[in-house]
Amino acid sequence: MRRAFLMGALFCATALGAAAAEDQPVATQIVDLANKLSGGEHPGFRAFHAKGIVVEGSFRASPEAAKLSKAKLFDGSTIRATVRFSDGPGVPNIPDGSPNANPHGMAIKFHLPGGEDTDMVTNSLKFFPVGTAEDFRDLLQAIIASPPDAPKPSKLEQFFGAHPNAPKAFGSAATPDSYADEEYHGINAFLLINKGGQSQAVRYLLVPDKLVHLTPEEAAKQPADFLSEEVVKRIAQHPVTFRLKAQLAEPGDQTKDGSQPWPDDRKIVELGVLTLNKMAANSLEAEKKLLFVPTRLIDGIELSDDPLPLERAAAYAVSFDRRSQPGAPKKGNGGNAPAQPSTVSP
Repeated sequence: MRRAFLMGALFCATALGAAAAEDQPVATQIVDLANKLSGGEHPGFRAFHAKGIVVEGSFRASPEAAKLSKAKLFDGSTIRATVRFSDGPGVPNIPDGSPNANPHGMAIKFHLPGGEDTDMVTNSLKFFPVGTAEDFRDLLQAIIASPPDAPKPSKLEQFFGAHPNAPKAFGSAATPDSYADEEYHGINAFLLINKGGQSQAVRYLLVPDKLVHLTPEEAAKQPADFLSEEVVKRIAQHPVTFRLKAQLAEPGDQTKDGSQPWPDDRKIVELGVLTLNKMAANSLEAEKKLLFVPTRLIDGIELSDDPLPLERAAAYAVSFDRRSQPGAPKKGNGGNAPAQPSTVSP
């Protein structure tokens, strides 16, 4: 699976030109590089996770959640939620079954009483390939600089040698049989603050009723839009549920590097149930307006010392500004680009 991802990325990188200008902010460089890996800008679409579908529902927290955090999200009331499922790359027409469509994403906007929102951005990687935005930029540059005929060791091979968790991260994602049958990970650490002022570092986890992955051969036989089509049919028949959980850090566990997972024996606490019961009235229009920001937090939830959420938010802002421009000029192959490589959102 990882090999197919990388070969797709390397193939499309042969004529992409030089890396992003170094005098630009790192977030801007990342978006520019993502556009290159996706065959150019696709006006109106995200630089990452361009292809998606929007559904709606509600969240209700568990009593255990209220012990960990004083946030209104976890007070046990029913909170309206908007969710966007997506494929990984910045190509709007990539086939859902392509290995390059991994990792898949699940972004949640919780609509709190009084008009306040808070966001949660997760994907199907179990951990992130790198720990900083600079390393993520360098990873994209390494892919671009490593076409199939590149001298060995290629820039990408050199990068993997210096960042051994990167290929492991890519290898942790597979094609699900449904957006609803995938497990989604919050790769960055956040702090939950309870009413007593105590802080607990956590990483979020969204767990489906069942986890089902396809083999590459099975995935290749699926229709191009089978994930979105399947979730539409499923929600029409019955609600889709996910259990929001939190992996709890123990004293001494680092919180600043999303490429370093915590040990599997760390305690996992259920925070509540997310129930999705209807499609957005106009998914395409809804997702154009939606911006999910991992730093949009509320009292009781705080950033850790992990630097990536701030850089992710900055990159999303750059991408949102570009896709919101009316009449933005087309670059590359525009909306008719063939399926290109997947990357993962910063």
